[in-house]
Amino acid sequence: MKSFPEIVPIFPLSGVIYFPKTNLPLNIFEQRYLDLVTDCYNNNKLMGMVQSQKDSKDVYSVGCLGKISDFQESKDGRILINLTGITRFKILKEVENKKRYREFKVDYKKFESDLQNVIMNENTESLMDKAKIFFKKNGLLLNWREFEKLDEIQKINTLSMISPVTNEEKQKLLESLTFKDKIETLENIISFYLHEVNFNNQTVQ
Repeated sequence: MKSFPEIVPIFPLSGVIYFPKTNLPLNIFEQRYLDLVTDCYNNNKLMGMVQSQKDSKDVYSVGCLGKISDFQESKDGRILINLTGITRFKILKEVENKKRYREFKVDYKKFESDLQNVIMNENTESLMDKAKIFFKKNGLLLNWREFEKLDEIQKINTLSMISPVTNEEKQKLLESLTFKDKIETLENIISFYLHEVNFNNQTVQ
């Protein structure tokens, strides 16, 4: 397995997850995260994203390591970056430091499959059909023609990342070990929401 740092700086953000092989644009303006991004960019360009727990300084135990693939400084002091997901990790413990941002010791072994060229053999047609209905019902526009150009893994990860579901549900998707698990979990979540909408509109027979 490719070697990644054992200690990574973490950007905790509620409601935001991203996956390997997906891109996450970030608009950085808070000083501690300006420090974090600048330090990362001048070092190995690697940083971690983890969901923060609701109403708490705690973070979830699984996040994703990303590489800064684009870095721009604005005239008003903000930094605009694009983060490209590489692999998920499990947090082992927080590391004390004298920096403004937090660092954690992490382990990647559980998610070695993120770095492998997995060939998708799963049927995703049912999930895609439901996803299109789900997005339409929520008034969300997605360029499905461009979306179809993604490979199957990118499609599943992108849907997991942008679907209008709860933070806990997003975290469950992030922690799914296999793509089969992720597909099943995502389809179950979307099916639940579609059922609730139909039930509330009294269209279920």
